[in-house]
Amino acid sequence: MLETERHHLILQMLQHSQTVRLQDITNETGSSESTIRRDLIELERQKKLKRIHGGAAKLQGKLQESTMSEKTSKNLQTKQNIGKLAASYIEEGDTIYLDAGSTVFEMIPFLPPSIIVVTNGISHTDALLTRGCKTILTGGIAKPSTKALIGRGAIHSLQHYRFDKCFLGVNGIHPDYGFTTPDEEEAQVKELAIQLSRESYILADHSKFQEVAFAKFADLSQAVVMTTSESSESLQTFPKNTKMEVIGL
Repeated sequence: MLETERHHLILQMLQHSQTVRLQDITNETGSSESTIRRDLIELERQKKLKRIHGGAAKLQGKLQESTMSEKTSKNLQTKQNIGKLAASYIEEGDTIYLDAGSTVFEMIPFLPPSIIVVTNGISHTDALLTRGCKTILTGGIAKPSTKALIGRGAIHSLQHYRFDKCFLGVNGIHPDYGFTTPDEEEAQVKELAIQLSRESYILADHSKFQEVAFAKFADLSQAVVMTTSESSESLQTFPKNTKMEVIGL
């Protein structure tokens, strides 16, 4: 099968499924794994798909965003592992900012109670209070899908605080385009939180790598990415000085 035919078939397979396995592509094309790996590298370079461990995945739309309930149930064990890692970086007496991300939510059971938490995540409030953390909710307009507080009120209230550390969710991490999210107003809140923090961390499972959403909020150099070894295939294309904390599964 010619290269152009293989590329067409691979993209057709992704039209019918969000992900395809390397083994399924080799079976369909009758090609070797090394040939298909080269095809996936080239198609990723053309921004037509993204490579994942053991195969490839369809790229998300720039404005596509799941609801908080959909995010919470997706890749839950991975998010819990990342949340536990992130919480281990917090020290007694820290002042921290937690944004409304579903992976950030998984930090809460592991937080030391003797900290101050500022958050724009409405869904985080009950869990933080149950944990015993002093909790400050930002102002702002409540976004129904992500349960995030955004807009002028969120920006204004955040400007009154300074943080030891901030922990943010993300929709896209790309070696060329940095950290992105679909909503411009959420991007503004994330950008400000980074500016107000001594240390900044991005929590991301493997599905967020090589994605680009609509609104950029930071360069790769502005935060440490916390992820798992599931992301190893995607990480190969990132600059060597990108700050990553990768945990095994």
